Amino acid sequence: MTRFRFAPIPAALPATVPFTGPETLEARRGAPFRARLGANENGFGPSPLAIAAMARAASEVWKYGDPDSHDLRHALARHHGTAPENIMLGEGIDGLLGLLVRLMVAPGQGVVTSDGAYPTFNYHVAGFGGVLHKVPYLDDAEDPSALTRAARETGARLVYLANPDNPMGSWHPGTRITAMLDDLPASSLLVLDEAYAEFAPDDAIPRIDPEDARAIRFRTFSKAYAMAGARVGYAIGPAELIAGFDRIRNHFGLNRIGQAGALAALEDQDWLAHIRAQVAHARTRIGAIAQENGLTPLPSATNFVAIDCGRDGAHARRVLAALDAEGIFARMPGVAPMDRCIRVSCGPGAELDAFAEALPRALKAAG
Repeated sequence: MTRFRFAPIPAALPATVPFTGPETLEARRGAPFRARLGANENGFGPSPLAIAAMARAASEVWKYGDPDSHDLRHALARHHGTAPENIMLGEGIDGLLGLLVRLMVAPGQGVVTSDGAYPTFNYHVAGFGGVLHKVPYLDDAEDPSALTRAARETGARLVYLANPDNPMGSWHPGTRITAMLDDLPASSLLVLDEAYAEFAPDDAIPRIDPEDARAIRFRTFSKAYAMAGARVGYAIGPAELIAGFDRIRNHFGLNRIGQAGALAALEDQDWLAHIRAQVAHARTRIGAIAQENGLTPLPSATNFVAIDCGRDGAHARRVLAALDAEGIFARMPGVAPMDRCIRVSCGPGAELDAFAEALPRALKAAG
């Protein structure tokens, strides 16, 4: 019998961590990984200007971070051509998703997502007592039509869609997303996760007015800007909705060093262009490695490639375990039929060399 009486909602939930980090996995295996290609981190690194800004900010870490993120918020508003009142900063997209669910979903209310989509959103919905309704992927992509149908059938408060998608790397044209908005019931808000937007084709990004009450969009400095450890994300949405975050957010949650680094990274668009080129090259390389081993790389608009291992989830899990034994950290989708794939993040040449060397042996070990 436990000595503690948790509140009813958390008392009914398992104690889980959506992702086991490579550090924990390295401790379990008793050796470091040769290639860290599983968390969709940007191994090409942040802008040198961002590194210098964070180093300078470290000497002032005795100060709290600005709870309004004034400088970064205004810079993002200029970058996106909107008002500062349409921008909210937070501890990565993950933290902001949790705040949005808390703000918009009462216990027992419905939320729609795709079965196999980014699991942290589901984690927050469960944590605040919402009811998840899931629809299947269609042709390895999230299905906007099925999502909107489910929203109408369930009266969902939120409808989650990532574009480009994680874990498959697929994407929809922006016009498909704007058409989806027209189909949503008035009671539903589209939660558009654009974590990988900087890697996507221009026509994949929908033109949505920030004051459009049907949508809220999320961006991050974790991917293209290579600052995953700094935990800086932001939302773009109607001013009234954005102001709602001030009712519940951790006002000192965004640290001073991360704010300084994100501001410098945003101002270094030349480095962003360099990263895009590096990622595009790495995607091509991963695809070639897959094909050399008789596997099929799926098209990707992200900084990772889903590789179809040609059989079922059990086989893909054996491949993943064999890669782990070879010192290669990768991941895979968790839901059939996408779990026939493994997912390999773009990384520097030496890490892809290690993957290329290990993959044939892993496939042989997996049978």
